[in-house]
Amino acid sequence: MNTIITEQLVSEKDLLFPNLENLFCDININEYQNVVHRAQESVITFLEEAKQPFSGVSPRELRKQFEHIDLNDQPIGYDELFEEVSSLYIKHAVAFHHPKYVAHLNCPVVIPAIAAEMLISSINSSLDTWDQSAGGTLMEQKLIEWTGREIGYSSSSDGVFTSGGSQSNLMGMLLARDYYSLHHLNHNIKKDGLPKEAHRFRIFVSDAAHFSIQKSASILGLGEQSIVKIKTDRSFRMNSVLLEDAIRKEIQNGNIPIAVVGTAGTTDFGNIDPISNIAGIAKKYKIWFHVDAAYGCALFLTDKYRHLIDGIEEADSVTVDYHKSFFQPVSSSGFIVKDRNYLRLITHYADYLNPKDHDEDEIPNQVNKSIQTTRRFDALKLWFTLRIIGKQGLGAYINRIIATAREAAIVLENDPHFELLNRSDLTALVFRYSADPYRSFDLSRINTYIKSQLYKHGNALVAGTKVNGEFYLKFTILNPLTTIEDIKTILLTIKQHGNEYIEVN
Repeated sequence: MNTIITEQLVSEKDLLFPNLENLFCDININEYQNVVHRAQESVITFLEEAKQPFSGVSPRELRKQFEHIDLNDQPIGYDELFEEVSSLYIKHAVAFHHPKYVAHLNCPVVIPAIAAEMLISSINSSLDTWDQSAGGTLMEQKLIEWTGREIGYSSSSDGVFTSGGSQSNLMGMLLARDYYSLHHLNHNIKKDGLPKEAHRFRIFVSDAAHFSIQKSASILGLGEQSIVKIKTDRSFRMNSVLLEDAIRKEIQNGNIPIAVVGTAGTTDFGNIDPISNIAGIAKKYKIWFHVDAAYGCALFLTDKYRHLIDGIEEADSVTVDYHKSFFQPVSSSGFIVKDRNYLRLITHYADYLNPKDHDEDEIPNQVNKSIQTTRRFDALKLWFTLRIIGKQGLGAYINRIIATAREAAIVLENDPHFELLNRSDLTALVFRYSADPYRSFDLSRINTYIKSQLYKHGNALVAGTKVNGEFYLKFTILNPLTTIEDIKTILLTIKQHGNEYIEVN
């Protein structure tokens, strides 16, 4: 009966309110099904036709296709739209699912999480308050509780889903700054702004740490000058002896150590800082200890490699990126704290949204724990994944990609054409084509050329980075379908491009 009344109202008002058929609602179920089916067909076509990781299109070539598009033109139909999007985007999208994509920290995604994305976008819950999400709030809290347990925290831990590792690291540094000010200087930054001592605050990181820590210091008003970089050892892990020396030096110089950041899986090298040692130093000097485990967080999925992050449970806060090693679509990340009371430092109340009396009534509002307000239900993807694949299933993926990376390291070490810079705790390998040992070549130029040729042809993608001013290639292996034969094929292609460079130079 209600549907009939709604249809009558729509019929009477369709002249005043055109395009009602595009609204997601019960009277447009057929339209919804048809359009979603078209989108699904486009994805299937992408899977069928993506025979290599990238099309090889250049920015200049692709930009030309946008020149004739005027977004103020009259709307077009779905047939034309899907053709347009295929030409502009899908045909040239980088295929992270392809076994020969071994460039950045982009994982193939699991089907249960894709199914969850459909629900997330369609129902469109906002996870900031209970009255906008209901069960979604409790599901997110359950997943945060699970993550805290896997880290090794007690039941007093808490956290929230975030947009990515950079946001989680920002929250870690925010809490470190505000906690120190409140508990050591009796100064409430949330109310009174930065204390006069803020220019002396210091944050300690390894020289292989993620750039988002430096960026966070800038955003938080501490400036890049607050970052103290600790040299890594030969394995590109933070040297804990140098860390303590640096802390003492800063104290002697009248500065104030407020945080130390350990990395569980550096972006370039995939190596893990000595977390237990760093935890002991942080405790000794009463410094906030944050672990950036955006890359290495998935090690707690596998009994075989869990020991590599022993000591992470001593951290005050931890960054996790489910959209890296948990095979989740972007975005899906988390920020976890050892003690839920820490999160009060970022709690703000709004009468229309999360009034204080909600706390008394035990109404769960996730906005109290986040620097975001409106926030999508990304947690549902991980819920689907754990319920369908399970922790052990995900752990099997992790075991496989680590095994492939270790095999790849052996292949590189045994090939005289390559120089391997590191053995990885995880799945990142930094190396370079070393050319003819009897002739002098600029190896940075050769390897830069190789990388550009790989992207130009698109049949395999690797990343690049600089170490001590020299350019290197990098494998980041996150696909369980990538085999050692795929790696050998990529290395053969690299040699071919290297030889091309040598022949013309």
